[in-house]
Amino acid sequence: MPLIKLQTSIPTPDQADTEALLKSLSASLAKHTGKPESYVMTALEANVPMTFAGTFDPVCYVEVKSVGAFSPQQTKAMSRDFCDRISEALGIPGNRIYIEFNDAKGYLWGWNGSTFG
Repeated sequence: MPLIKLQTSIPTPDQADTEALLKSLSASLAKHTGKPESYVMTALEANVPMTFAGTFDPVCYVEVKSVGAFSPQQTKAMSRDFCDRISEALGIPGNRIYIEFNDAKGYLWGWNGSTFG
C-alpha cells in the first residue's frame, strides 16, 4: 500500500541503475512507514516534459502515498532521505525535487479484489 512514484525530465537511466534506485526507495519507504516491503510499490517515469523555476533543467516530482497518517517528523525524514537518494542516483539537485505526501484512507485504496478499509 505504500507507493513512491517518480516523474522526471531526464532520460531513462539504464536498467541496472533504475532497478537499484527503485529497490533502494522501496526498502527505505518500508522502513519509514513501518510497513512490510511486500506491500510497497515503486515507479519511475522518465522523459516527462517538465519545467521548474521557468527552466527545463533536470527536475523530479515525487508522490508518496500510504494508508494511515504521516507525522510531520516522518515526512521531514522521508523528504531528506528520498531527495538524497534521488539526487545521487539521477543527478538532479535537491532544490529541483518536489515531494508530495498523501495519506490514503484504507477504503480508498484497493488491492487484490478488496480494499484496506
